[in-house]
Amino acid sequence: MRVDDLLRRIDDKVVPPLGRVLDRLRRPTGHTGLLTAVSLVSVTAVLVTAVWVAQRPRESAPTGDVVRVGVTDGTSVPRYLAESRRELDELSAKASGDGDPYALVMFSAYLAPDRLPTVLDGAPVSEVFTRVPLPGMQTQIARMPVHRVPDDVVAGMLLFAERKEREAHDYQERATEVTGTPDEERLRPVYETAARVAIAEATAYRTHCSCVYAAVLRAAPPDLKRLAAQPGVRAVDPAPEVRTLDRAVFLPPLPDPHPTSSPTAAPPTPPADEPTAPPPAPTRSPEPAGPTADPPSAAPTEPAATGSPEPG
Repeated sequence: MRVDDLLRRIDDKVVPPLGRVLDRLRRPTGHTGLLTAVSLVSVTAVLVTAVWVAQRPRESAPTGDVVRVGVTDGTSVPRYLAESRRELDELSAKASGDGDPYALVMFSAYLAPDRLPTVLDGAPVSEVFTRVPLPGMQTQIARMPVHRVPDDVVAGMLLFAERKEREAHDYQERATEVTGTPDEERLRPVYETAARVAIAEATAYRTHCSCVYAAVLRAAPPDLKRLAAQPGVRAVDPAPEVRTLDRAVFLPPLPDPHPTSSPTAAPPTPPADEPTAPPPAPTRSPEPAGPTADPPSAAPTEPAATGSPEPG
C-alpha cells in the first residue's frame, strides 16, 4: 500500500472521532490544556508510526544456492588445476573494488600443522581440510574451522582423535554382539575392519600427523598470486562468488599421485555423533556436514566430517 493511500484511510478512520474528542475538549474545564496536549501527542504518535511502517523496507530471507568450489565428481583434476591458475591470473590482472575474495588453496602433499605458517606465508586462514593418508585405506575427510595456525589445527586434530576413538569402541562392541545367521556373521569382519581404521586415524591425529591437504582463506588477488608460487602450494582457486562460508562447499582434490577425480562431497547435513548403522565397507564414517560460517576465536569446535575420499 502506498503512503498516500494509507494516510487517506487514516483520515477516514481517525479524523471524525478526533473531531468529536476535540469538540468536547473545547468545553471549558480546568484540565483543557493538559487533555489537548495529551490528545495531540497521541495522534501524532499514531500518524508517525503508521508512516514508518508503510515506508520501512521489508526484510527478506536469505536466498541463493550453495556455491561449490573445487572439483566435482568425475572431473579431471589436471584440467581443474589449469583452470584455477588461469582464473587467478585474470583476477590478479584486473583491479577490483569488491574486497578480498575467498580462495581454496591446495597443497602438493599432506602437511603437518607446524608447516602451515611457512607454506601459507602468514595468510589468515578460515578452515583446513585433513585426511589421514593410510596405505590401502580410504579414510575420512575432516573440515576444521580455524583461526590461529597451527594451534587451532592441532586442537581440531585432538578433538577428531577423540571422536575416532569413540567410533572404534562402538564398532568393537557391535562386532562382539554379532550372532545369528551366516548373513549376520558377515558383518563381524566389517565392524572389526572399521574399528581398526578408526583407531589408526585416532593415533595419527594424536601425533599431529601430516594430514592437512587444503585450506580456505581470504586475501587480495596479488597476495593470492604470490601464495600460488609458494613451495608446497599446488594451486590456488580464487572464489570471488563466495560471500559467506555458510553458503559454500569446497571440494579440494587430494594430493595423491596421478589424480583423476576429486572426493565426492555429500550434501550439507549435520553430522551424526556416533555411527548408527553398519558401514557397507570400512570407508565411511558419520554423515558429512555443511560449510562452517565463521572461524572461532579460540580452539576450533569438533571437526565436521565431509565424507570419505576416493583416490584423487
